[in-house]
Amino acid sequence: MKHLLATCLLSTAAAATVPANAALREGDTAPAFRATASLAGKAFDYSLRDALARGPVVVYFYPAAFTIGCSLQAHAFAVNTRQFSEAGASIIGVSLDRIERLNAFSADPESCAGTVAVASDAKGAIAKSFDLAVREQKAGSKTRRGDEIDHGLAERTTFVIRPDGRIAATLSGLSPEENVARALDAVRALKH
Repeated sequence: MKHLLATCLLSTAAAATVPANAALREGDTAPAFRATASLAGKAFDYSLRDALARGPVVVYFYPAAFTIGCSLQAHAFAVNTRQFSEAGASIIGVSLDRIERLNAFSADPESCAGTVAVASDAKGAIAKSFDLAVREQKAGSKTRRGDEIDHGLAERTTFVIRPDGRIAATLSGLSPEENVARALDAVRALKH
């Protein structure tokens, strides 16, 4: 259990808006990606380019569905979906989970609550295109539901992307709730 907490729950004491890693930064062009995603338990084809045509997009990477911190973050996005929408932005979560698990995660009332879409990056190619580290999970690690985590883990990092495809903010090293709050602030700042 301690390992799961360490995997998904970061200390707010280490909060910073620019990660120490080599993640893409403000002003960089976000890689246009397509992926199979899920919303409210239903799979669909997601295109970042299409989403940006409608306004800013928050792309948040998280380690694994149904882990404590990742469920907290997804739920924080879910309860703030209306505020993001009012600011003109859409949200897409990305992890290395398979779409079958994400179908359940996207519908789970304690996680995405049927309001936040999540995309499958099973091979980690999307995370790597954003210059995020993907590390292997220790054998035997499990989700809060008891399912084995059998995939790599992307760093918890959120990118706020302007409609022109440029990154407006990169958020990392934050608690799940602070990550969401700062993403909302960054989206609201785009309207000024």
